[in-house]
Amino acid sequence: MGGGLLIAGTTSDAGKSVVTAGICRWLVRQGVKVAPFKGQNMSLNSFVTREGAEIGRAQAMQAQAARVEPNALMNPVLLKPGSDRSSQVVLMGKPVGEMSARGFFGGSGGASPGKALRGGRQQALLGTVLECLEELRGTYDAVICEGAGSPAEINLRRTDIVNMGIARAARLPVVVVGDIDRGGVFASFFGTTALLGPEDQALVAGYIVNKFRGDVTLLEPGIEMLRGLTGRHTYGILPYAHGLGIDEEDGLRVSLRGAVRESVVAPPVGEDVLRVAVCAVPLMSNFTDVDALAAEPGVVVRFVDRPEELTDADLVVVPGTRGTVRALEWLRERGLAAELARRAAEGRPVLGICGGFQLLGEHIEDEVESKAGSVAGLGLLPVRVRFAAGKTLARPVGEALGEPVEGYEIHHGVAQVLGGEPFLDGCRVGAVWGTHWHGSLESDGFRRRFLEQVARAAGRRFVPAPDTSFGALREEQLDRLGDLIEEHADTDALLRLIEQGPPAGLPFIPPGAP
Repeated sequence: MGGGLLIAGTTSDAGKSVVTAGICRWLVRQGVKVAPFKGQNMSLNSFVTREGAEIGRAQAMQAQAARVEPNALMNPVLLKPGSDRSSQVVLMGKPVGEMSARGFFGGSGGASPGKALRGGRQQALLGTVLECLEELRGTYDAVICEGAGSPAEINLRRTDIVNMGIARAARLPVVVVGDIDRGGVFASFFGTTALLGPEDQALVAGYIVNKFRGDVTLLEPGIEMLRGLTGRHTYGILPYAHGLGIDEEDGLRVSLRGAVRESVVAPPVGEDVLRVAVCAVPLMSNFTDVDALAAEPGVVVRFVDRPEELTDADLVVVPGTRGTVRALEWLRERGLAAELARRAAEGRPVLGICGGFQLLGEHIEDEVESKAGSVAGLGLLPVRVRFAAGKTLARPVGEALGEPVEGYEIHHGVAQVLGGEPFLDGCRVGAVWGTHWHGSLESDGFRRRFLEQVARAAGRRFVPAPDTSFGALREEQLDRLGDLIEEHADTDALLRLIEQGPPAGLPFIPPGAP
C-alpha cells in the first residue's frame, strides 16, 4: 500500500483544503504519484467527473494539484445541505436521498435514505470510505487525506468516518492545521489534542500553523513551549498568502459585500471597468462559476443582497442554488426580483446559471426539492422547469458565441425552452441569458465574447484582455500552494510521516476524550 497522511484542522476553514492541495502539488513535483481523498464532505460547491460522478469541488481542485483526473473514490460521501437540518446524501457520486442530520450522524430519522443508508447511520458508510481509500493507496504512492471540521468534535466521534475514525482504521498519521490569523492557535492545538482519546492521540504527529503574518522568530518560543506541552513537532509555519483564489468548500471566505477574490490582476485593457454583482441567494452553490470573471483584468465581482447594489452593476449574475424556489422567494422578499425585471426591461445584462437560470423562467413545477408544487418564476425567459427525481450529472461540450465551450451540469430541474435565441442548453432574450452549464466561463474564448456583449449592452468601453488564460492562472495558484509547502514546511519530516506512519512514543495529553 502507498503511504498516507491525514490533514485535520482545529476548525472549519482552518486551511485543510489548501494545505492538502499544497502537499499534493509539492509531492507531484518530486515525482511522487499522489492522490487526494476526503471520506465525507459537506459542501454546495461540487464538480462532475468524466464518469458522471458528483464530488466536492475542493477534491477536484486537489486532484488538479496532484495532476490526476478526479474520480468518485476521492470523495465517496458528499452532503449537500438543503436546510439547517437536512442534506442530500451523494454516495459514490450519485444521490441516494435526503436525510436529517440526526438520521445521518446518529439516531433515527431521515426520509428516502436509499438502500445503502438503511438504519440512517453515518458509521455504516465507514466500510465504503475505507474501501475507497484502500483502492487509492493501492494505486498511488501516497494519498493525502483531508479531514472535516475538527477531529475533536466529541459529540460526533462515535460515528466519525472522516477524521480520527478513518485515521485509526487506516493507521494514518495526522497533522492538525490551525489558522493563527483568527487567534488562539496554541490553545486550539493543545485543546484539540487533549480532547482526543489515547488511541487517537497516538496518531496525532503534530501541527501546521497557517496564515502567519509578521516575524516568525516571535512565534518560535511558543512553538517550543507547545512541543514541551504536547511532545509534538510543528511541521510548518505557512505565511498568509494573498489572492490564492482556489475553490472554496464550506462557504464564502469574504463578507457578502466584499470582493469575490483578493487576487491582484492587471489594469483594464479598455477605458472602463466592468462591474459584476452576484446575488447571494440562499443555499448558493458553485459560486466558483464567477471566479473566471474575477480573473479578468478590469472586471470587479462582488456578492450582493440588496436591490440598490444592482443599480450600478453592468452584469448581474443569479448563481446556482440548492433551493431554487427558496431563492426565488428570497429575491422577491428583498426587492431584488423587481430590480431584475427592471433591468431586463431596460436591456441591461443578467445571467442566470443552473438554479438561477430556472428561476428566471416562467414557471416551476417542483415536487422534489422544495415540494412547493406549481410556482411562478420571474418570467424573464421563455422557459418552464419541472423537477425530476433523478439528477442530471453531465460534462457537456459545445459552441456558443462562435467559440468552443465546455462545462458541467448538476441539477434536478428539467428545462423546457419555449423560445428566445439558443444559448448553450438554455436561451437568451435581449440582454438576459440563462444556462444550466456551470464552469462555462472558464472557456477563455467564450468568456471574452460574452464579456464583449455584456459591455456593449451596458454601454461600457470595456475590452477583454486578449491573453487571459484561466487554466494557466489556476496552475499558477496551485504552484503557489506547492511553494508554500516546499519553502515553509519541514518537508523531510512530512515525507517520513507519509512513508512510515505515526511516530512511536507520542505522549498522552490529559484529560482525553470524555
